[in-house]
Amino acid sequence: MEYAKDVLVSTDWVAQNLNTPGVRLIEVDEDILLYDTGHIPGAVKLDWQGDLWHPVQRDFITADEVSALLGRLGIKPGDQIILYGDKSNWWASYAYWFLSYSGVKNLKLMNGGRQKWIAENREVTADAPSVEPTTYLALQRDESLRAYRDEVKAHLESVQSGQGALVDVRSPDEFSGKVTHMPAYPQEGVLRGGHIPGARSIPWAKATNEDGTFKSADELAALYGGEGVTADKDVIAYCRIAERSSHTWFVLRELLGYPKVRNYDGSWTEWGNGVGLPIEKTYSEA
Repeated sequence: MEYAKDVLVSTDWVAQNLNTPGVRLIEVDEDILLYDTGHIPGAVKLDWQGDLWHPVQRDFITADEVSALLGRLGIKPGDQIILYGDKSNWWASYAYWFLSYSGVKNLKLMNGGRQKWIAENREVTADAPSVEPTTYLALQRDESLRAYRDEVKAHLESVQSGQGALVDVRSPDEFSGKVTHMPAYPQEGVLRGGHIPGARSIPWAKATNEDGTFKSADELAALYGGEGVTADKDVIAYCRIAERSSHTWFVLRELLGYPKVRNYDGSWTEWGNGVGLPIEKTYSEA
């Protein structure tokens, strides 16, 4: 079984195409300082929060602002955009999902991300490339890729009937309600622990190998299919702020070709604080 879409490139491919016209590398890290310590030659930096989030509202920049951002990065319409980053491509996947949602085409991930490139002792530089700003084309949002709180609430009925599926990609302790955040991460203001009723616990990392690359299509199909998350269902993935669920969204929609997969970017930071929203909690201190 092959991946459904041609959306991955290897570190070898990137090394061989560093100077290929029309191939543009974008690094997206959780730790935004990593880029400055050394990045793939020619790669530009994208700040997942500073560049993609609205400065005040809990929302994203507009489609027009995305066009302006890509123009500032020197991206031309038709360029092949290769995204990569730290944390096994969490934030590169987040950028891939957000840019897809914003209508950007020609996106791929470098399989294994920054982790694999560094482990292979490949060339890095601390010098930021000089780019010539462009005028990027107007973009139109694809709302079929994003789930909002009220849509998730309405989705619970289809989950219960078996027509829909919810995938909680957080750690088992977050899913159970024992903790409200990942180990070594700060509490992000969530008042309640647990998970959305009917969600299946499939931590994002189960989809990856030790070197950060994605598992084979057969392994991925078995992983999600074994939990009842199949291609015939309307699927919504979530985590805490959508970075890990973007990774799972990429696996389900792009690698396995599931036709209807949405990312709930409000995720647990919204649902766990929502008044009147149902929660299941399986952890008990007793």
